[in-house]
Amino acid sequence: MTPYLAVVSARFRVLLQYRAAAFAGVVTQTFFGFVRLAILLAFFRAASGPQPMTPADLPAYIWLGQAMFQMVPWSLDREVAALVRTGGVSYELLRPVDLYNQWFARALALRTAPVLLRALPMVVLAAAFFGLGPPPSAASGLAFAASVAAALLLSCALTVLLNVTLMWTLSGEGVSQLVLVTVIVFSGLVIPLPFFPDWFQPVVTALPFAGLMDTPLRLYTGNIPATDAVAFLTRQVAWTLALVLAGRALLARGTRRLVIHGG
Repeated sequence: MTPYLAVVSARFRVLLQYRAAAFAGVVTQTFFGFVRLAILLAFFRAASGPQPMTPADLPAYIWLGQAMFQMVPWSLDREVAALVRTGGVSYELLRPVDLYNQWFARALALRTAPVLLRALPMVVLAAAFFGLGPPPSAASGLAFAASVAAALLLSCALTVLLNVTLMWTLSGEGVSQLVLVTVIVFSGLVIPLPFFPDWFQPVVTALPFAGLMDTPLRLYTGNIPATDAVAFLTRQVAWTLALVLAGRALLARGTRRLVIHGG
């Protein structure tokens, strides 16, 4: 365990140095938060029938989603991509550590350090000026915290799976662009998932992406009652385990066939 904690710690400290990028991210995500909130509020004003969420749910859903945007696996690890592309991954294979666990540790830092830099100022601003309130109950707050932790592990499992696909692609850009659109749409970062058509709800709820953002955000707002949290947390954990097993199987297959060119 010690080598992997060292990887998390070292990578975490490196990522915390990008303060200017974090400031730019706060400004950008605040702007898009206003845009998303305005569009959804306009939708509510124009709607005539009952809706799956209330306008009171929207500030928390939107602002917390913007604050945690960097936790979503919208891209692969660029340094891992460079290692695979240049053949430097051979040095990783020589280390006396498990390669999957090492990449998972890197993903853990990648999905937490940028979030910490951006989330705190955004949450403070949203709570002070933009209508972000507390969860409706302590149980909802605890369910939200547990779901965020599960979402983080799920995001790391997806990130490592993306990294593993580099062994079969030239640059990984195609996979990144495909995953970017898929994750953002089906995690609830475009519109909350309850607003998808009823006939499509079984699909969006069955996919792993709902567990990245929609589930923790709806637990926070109370749109998902705290009494139902165990079922949603179980789904998040089950998808994480499935993706870890798939990533390990693909990595084992890829390293058996890996050919590295160069001196």
